[in-house]
Amino acid sequence: MSTDEELLARSRTDASAFEPLVERHSTALHGYFARRVPGSADDLLAEAWLRAYAGRGTYDAARGPVRAWLFGVARNVLAAHWRGLDRPSAVSLAGEASSDPWHAVDQRLDAAAVAPLIRDELAVLPAVERELLLLVAWEQLSPTEAAAVVGVPAGTARSRLHRARTRLRTALGSSAPLPLTGDLA
Repeated sequence: MSTDEELLARSRTDASAFEPLVERHSTALHGYFARRVPGSADDLLAEAWLRAYAGRGTYDAARGPVRAWLFGVARNVLAAHWRGLDRPSAVSLAGEASSDPWHAVDQRLDAAAVAPLIRDELAVLPAVERELLLLVAWEQLSPTEAAAVVGVPAGTARSRLHRARTRLRTALGSSAPLPLTGDLA
């Protein structure tokens, strides 16, 4: 099986080599969009793939893996979407209702209890800290991959991620693990 990097390089001369990348990463990228703008996730995903395909020649392996590059493309698509709405890029934690209302009911109830506080704290975090935290918590990127997405050094990302987590723990009044994965609404 070819690596993402090999497929992306080969796609420059063979367009069909790009298809496995779409298959491998569409679910994760769709989740990225769905958690931020649920009603527009499908359209934004399509736009992200169009831009990734058009810009595949700009990928630089020295800056990180293909997965991080794709999330960077997705982040740019999302930013353009928010600019088009003429409103600040506010954090939206409210998603569409799950198709399985009984899935992890206890976790959802706990998360629902702290969701307003988390939403408020996320809103006041500096934009880069918020984006790093969400990329790691929601998108399951490593801190190094998240750093590549937002364009900061890995050490800086780790420091800012630690600061953001500490702020949220302090706001919640607990040192317990934060319920920052899955739906919070």
